[in-house]
Amino acid sequence: MDSQPEPDSGSRGRWSGWRLGTAVVVLVCGGLFVVSAQSSEGTDLRPGRYDDLATLTDSEADRAADLQARVAELTQEVRDLTDKVDDADVRRYRRQVEHLEGPAGLTERDGPGVVVTLSDAPQEVIDAATGDKKLLVVHQQDIQAVVNALWKGGAEAVVLQGQRIVSTTGIKCEGSSVVIQGRPYPQPYVVEAVGDVGRLTDALAHDAYLKVYREQADDPTIAVGWDLDIADDLTAPAYDGLLDLSYATPVTPSGQGSDPAGDRP
Repeated sequence: MDSQPEPDSGSRGRWSGWRLGTAVVVLVCGGLFVVSAQSSEGTDLRPGRYDDLATLTDSEADRAADLQARVAELTQEVRDLTDKVDDADVRRYRRQVEHLEGPAGLTERDGPGVVVTLSDAPQEVIDAATGDKKLLVVHQQDIQAVVNALWKGGAEAVVLQGQRIVSTTGIKCEGSSVVIQGRPYPQPYVVEAVGDVGRLTDALAHDAYLKVYREQADDPTIAVGWDLDIADDLTAPAYDGLLDLSYATPVTPSGQGSDPAGDRP
């Protein structure tokens, strides 16, 4: 009878080690699952992840509103502290600032004016359209054209979706919303302007871009919304957003010094 090979004690030891290691890994993974389940309590462990654009938009709008409220609070605090300073130079600069607050849009304006409302085409028109549907919705340039025409008409103050428009305000489209000062707004878009009604309506009527828009509003196959109302008394709230400008600056390439002669045209 053939003799059986004797078992290799080293192999047995390695095999036992693998089995023990596998058991440890399984136990650790199970423990992690339990800890995660208890920690999450049925919620997402990664709150920074959003499953849909609407949730992200609402979250960012709330965050922008909180920051804007904080800016207003700090601005008022700075003003209160400045008023307490008994210094001739500070008082002189304060008077200069107050003189410029009106033109800068930092004070409320009341008076007669106009209200322009832009809106997308009715849903039934959009559903029936077979060609390019870009003409059936309000775009950033449409809103900007109204605002520019009102400025040309001598508007004392312009408001879009309840937000005061100033020289640094950007109007930007994101999806089906317009973002103003970090907050998204859906259509219809309401533009209000305080000023001489005759000059404002004349500027709107003679603007070349808006003439085309109104023609498309009258076209039943396009039917974008255009509504112009005259108001005897409008209130334009003061601008309460950020006043500092953020801008890019050129960076000198690594290893190259600045050449004064290179700055000349």
